[in-house]
Parts: sequence; C-alpha cells; structure tokens
Amino acid sequence: MESIWNRRSFVCSVALGMAAPLLGRNGQASPVTTGTALDAERIRSLVAFTMETMTSPHPVPYGAEIFKTATGESLMRATNAVGAENDPSAHGEVHAIRLACKTLGTPSLKGYTLYTTCEPCPMCMSCCLWARIDRVVYGATVADAAKYGHQILIPSAEVQRRSDMACIVVGPVERDRCLELFAHPAMEAVFKKWKAAGA
Repeated sequence: MESIWNRRSFVCSVALGMAAPLLGRNGQASPVTTGTALDAERIRSLVAFTMETMTSPHPVPYGAEIFKTATGESLMRATNAVGAENDPSAHGEVHAIRLACKTLGTPSLKGYTLYTTCEPCPMCMSCCLWARIDRVVYGATVADAAKYGHQILIPSAEVQRRSDMACIVVGPVERDRCLELFAHPAMEAVFKKWKAAGA
C-alpha cells in the first residue's frame, strides 16, 4: 500500500513540476496577448526611430521605448548601445530602463509599458521585472534574432512565468516590420563582426 502511495506522489510531483513553468510563483498565469492597434502604431514608430541608426557608426536592430501606461506619454527611447559604450549589458531595453529610472529618480517603472523591436532576452526581461514594468510589447521574436547572432533561447513570457512579479507580455507585434531592421544591408557587416567577436 505504501509503495502505491509513493508512486502516486511521485507521478503527481512530476506532473506539477512539468506544469510549473506555465505559472508564476504566485500560481497565476501570465498570458501572452496579441497587440492592439495602438501597440502596432508604437512599434512602427519605434522601428522608424531604430532605423535611423543604420546611417550611424553603430547600426543596430534593437530599439526600445517606454510609455506611461495611463496617459500614453513617452518617457524614454533608446537603442542597443553595446558597441557604442563597450558594455555587454547595454541592450536596448536595459539602456532605456536605466535612462528612464535616472530621469525619474527611482528604480521603479510601475505604471509604464516598454515597447521593443525584438523580444527581450532573459537579461532584459529580468530587468523589466525588477523595474516593475506593467507590460512588455515586442516585435521580432528571440528565435528571429537567433538567426542573426548568439541568443539565449528563453521566451520572455517564460522568464515572467518563473518569477513572482506581474508583467503582461505581448507579442509578436508588427514582426515583419521589425525584421526589416535585421535585414537592412547595414547590418550584414555588423552581424559578421558580432559573430566573430562572440557578441
């Protein structure tokens, strides 16, 4: 009788363990939703902003913008600054969050939404969570980005689900438009350089 109970306990624990990634530590699911018309408009505007880097010394396909969720007021825009600042952590999202927090004089961005041309990597998504951002809306996926360079292939929604912090993850939104950044001729040499450097 005891061995049957132990087997059942084991099966239940395995089943719960497999289900755990689908829920946050608080036991609540965090849905990945499709974007709104406003989300699409903001992503298109962010793509245009990020496209401006293609004629700069440091072209990048990664841009981010932070809006006040309630009013729609733009707080900060930034692009990936890894090459420009020789800082491997200066991804577009982290760069925007740092600048936004410095501007506000607080480490919290509760009440704000972050838009990004590409799904945040685990580092960037973790930063969004620690900053208490309400929503993250992304364009291209991390799998898309992996075709052009090194990536940690963990979806943003998975990072959120494994935390005890609330954040709605939305995407992909305007994915094809965001992929134009990766396909831009100016990026070809950059991707080769990044791969050679292990970036």
